[in-house]
Amino acid sequence: MSARIWLLALATFVTGMAENITIGILPALVDGLHVPLGIAGQLTTVFSLAFAAAAPFSPLLTQRFPLRGLLCTALGLFAVCNLLAALAPGYGALVAARIGMAATSALTCLTCTLMATRMVPSALRGRAIGVIFMGISGSLVLGVPVGMLLCDALGWRGVFVGLALLAGAVLLVAWRALPALQGSERVAASSYLHHLRDGRLVAAQLVSLLMIAGHFTVFAYLAPYALQVGQVPAPWLAGVFAAFGIAGVSGGYLGGWMADRLGATRAIAVTPVLYLTSLLVLPLGAGTPWLFLPMMMLWGGVSWMISPVVQSYLAARGASTFQAGMSLNLSAMHLGVGVGTGVGGLVIAQSSLAVTPWAGGMLTAIALGLAAYAASAPSQRSAGIGECELAER
Repeated sequence: MSARIWLLALATFVTGMAENITIGILPALVDGLHVPLGIAGQLTTVFSLAFAAAAPFSPLLTQRFPLRGLLCTALGLFAVCNLLAALAPGYGALVAARIGMAATSALTCLTCTLMATRMVPSALRGRAIGVIFMGISGSLVLGVPVGMLLCDALGWRGVFVGLALLAGAVLLVAWRALPALQGSERVAASSYLHHLRDGRLVAAQLVSLLMIAGHFTVFAYLAPYALQVGQVPAPWLAGVFAAFGIAGVSGGYLGGWMADRLGATRAIAVTPVLYLTSLLVLPLGAGTPWLFLPMMMLWGGVSWMISPVVQSYLAARGASTFQAGMSLNLSAMHLGVGVGTGVGGLVIAQSSLAVTPWAGGMLTAIALGLAAYAASAPSQRSAGIGECELAER
């Protein structure tokens, strides 16, 4: 895979780290901002919801401006938002900066994915998308330990300064190394409507939402789950997150590889089965750290295969609405983060940490049914109607 594709993945990694980076520095934020823990924790929720809201509007920019310039602008604004966060006098100002980070992160992810699909032959498109999602998945799982390390060394304000410097460095390299691709074709509002009228494309979007939700039902509480259920010693916790991050990043690439080898339609049917299996065997490692760790890595790797698989499916089945579908899929992913975190919290409040994989499994089981529908062939009647519509046009 071209080094330029990896550079695009690095851009998504840097901006994506902002989403979960506050999770690991909550105690410092509570002390520095003088707000309750529950309020400080909403900084992650604010980012996820703002990302989900901004993603569908990003194609309006990709059609108007050259893609390299747009990416560099997004990285520059992301850096500015992080500097504003570092200088934030209070909680409200930090929330506003987080919204700006989320909007520019959404634009970065969409632009990088679009550029990657245009920089490789169609036979490598799935793997290119997989590399981009290695950056996205890696940022979500590694943002926590990176934030903790930066906070210990520089304080919570230094965390945001560090992100700004990283974004600035990637911007400079991207401007020199990436091709000056022209903006993409116009994306009309009707493109979204056509996409949402296709039941199988909508099913694929829901597969993303529900599988990410099933993942975060456990992942949002991975630290206490590993300590209390997995019986992992506390000194191992940083290593646990690092191992999980390696597995998640690898899974992003494997998902793209599988979409290329099996075809997107088969891959979207197979991946939820693999994920559900990995999630339901996780409780078997309870109380046995040496067994829990490899099971956790297996679950982490398979969980991040779904994003490039669904993106490849949207590109293959809904090529004419791919940009709209891609932006909606990024929204679906981040809505899944919020749904999964909420479901996990309710399960823990009503039952225990040990039950969270089963709750995630229920969400994934629904996703499995939707994936089977997405992978099914349209009925002859539906196909005939589609042919008539094409003939009329």
